[in-house]
Amino acid sequence: MTTPPRISCVILCHDYGRYLARAITSCLDQKPGDYLLQEIIVIDDGSTDETAEVCRRYRDFIRVVRRDSRGFGPTLTDAFLLAEGDWVAPLDADDWFHPAKLRACAEAITGERLFIEHWEYVVDAAGRPLVTDPHPGGNTSTLLVHREAALTLLPVVNEIFFHALRHAGHGCVLPVPLVHYRVHAHNMTDRHTPGVSQRYRADVCTALAIRLRTMAAEPPAWTTASVLRRMAHHFHAQAAGHRVEAYVQTGQRHACWRPLAAMLAGTIRSCAPPRPWLRAIASAVTGHPQAPLRELDNSGAGDTESDHSNTRT
Repeated sequence: MTTPPRISCVILCHDYGRYLARAITSCLDQKPGDYLLQEIIVIDDGSTDETAEVCRRYRDFIRVVRRDSRGFGPTLTDAFLLAEGDWVAPLDADDWFHPAKLRACAEAITGERLFIEHWEYVVDAAGRPLVTDPHPGGNTSTLLVHREAALTLLPVVNEIFFHALRHAGHGCVLPVPLVHYRVHAHNMTDRHTPGVSQRYRADVCTALAIRLRTMAAEPPAWTTASVLRRMAHHFHAQAAGHRVEAYVQTGQRHACWRPLAAMLAGTIRSCAPPRPWLRAIASAVTGHPQAPLRELDNSGAGDTESDHSNTRT
């Protein structure tokens, strides 16, 4: 008999004390299954609100790590450094898990699988449905990641770094909503100013591409140098695509052609389908953004937005 996977739930919190109790309770209320809940950790990233008081109320059930504010990337990195489980389920403090989250993800764990992603319910600040149908995930709270594999990618800037495991053939996507993903006025990502989110996404993809190329010199056990180089080209293409979209959103279509060329080169070198590039060039020619500025979109293809300690995608 195989040993059930040990899962660490790690909650990332910066001034989200008003939401934190629900996040903690959602970890405590998980339905039993073929897994062991190793621990619940709350990383308090320099909060100045009621976060400390909420943590005190749950002190018998959680481990709290308090420190000065370091930002989202270092907090997500620490989630994997601090965890003791075989797998890590990161949770933004303003989101909360569906009771079947851990059970469903544990059932999807197979021999070579290192990354599991699932869909989400999108809700507003009060927890009311904001989008009628379940929405594709990809952001922090929709993941379950094998800890040892994740350690090879640290330090991370954003949760998209862990998507490299899926691109390397070690992941799966469950089309089942297993988290409530909250969109509210205090998300750090600017959803109203054209180009801001897209430029951020471009920077994240570029950082990941550089990391993957560096890793190719000494590949981890879960992949090869050639796969890492191919993924680096893929994420360079993703970065270029986000820059095209940023230029279209800001009315700078004349600046689109250089990133379009870079996107085409990355697409060819990564042996990826040309459809994203064709969409980008159509957007540049027509001047119409590929999606409404405030539309929610998943991060599975490299679309990421980061809140200070909570990713909003």
